[in-house]
Amino acid sequence: MTADQEKKQAALEAVKHIKDNMVVGLGTGSTAKHMIEAVGKLVADGMNLTCVPSSDATEKLAKQLGIKIVALDEIEKIDITIDGADEFDGDFQLIKGGGGALLREKILAWNTKYNIIIADSSKDVKKLGAFKLPVEVIPFATKQIVSFLKDEGLQPVQRMKGNDPYRTDENNNIIDIDIFKVDDLKALEIKLLKVPGIVETGLFLDTTSLIIVGKEGGPEIKER
Repeated sequence: MTADQEKKQAALEAVKHIKDNMVVGLGTGSTAKHMIEAVGKLVADGMNLTCVPSSDATEKLAKQLGIKIVALDEIEKIDITIDGADEFDGDFQLIKGGGGALLREKILAWNTKYNIIIADSSKDVKKLGAFKLPVEVIPFATKQIVSFLKDEGLQPVQRMKGNDPYRTDENNNIIDIDIFKVDDLKALEIKLLKVPGIVETGLFLDTTSLIIVGKEGGPEIKER
């Protein structure tokens, strides 16, 4: 199977957990796109769903598919969120944010009763960090934060879009850092979030309920 076929397989398995009248969080990225399309089919077939998007791009696609979209402040709690990941390990720890939506994705995850991660098999790693960790920062503090991260040995690189700084949906910058040699990810998360101007990191250490991995022969289900 190709990676994209694995993504679609995982997405189709995940939407089986969606029931009528649920509030559903919609992730962002190439894997989540398959899930959103599958949710669109559920809606077209008559299922009543209310969905909260994790990015402007997700909201646009969902609306094109006829999915009912609401803002987070219009609901009390999300029943289920389905999203992708850039990496995950055996302890259900994730790196997310390759697509730049990490802040809203983490907000949705925190406000969700049951979080499902869908991925192709290449995202399953023994140790997080081959994929660089995105850190969302406010533009006002970006230069100083880059200097701090350099001093910490994290090899920061500001994400660019052409010749301009990449901007998130919240109009922030992203700095990608190298955490492969870091053993205590919880301590790193605490240290980073104490820095004024760092808004959020792409470390999702304790939010995931279920991981579905697309594989030859059928999806692999990993449950906590």
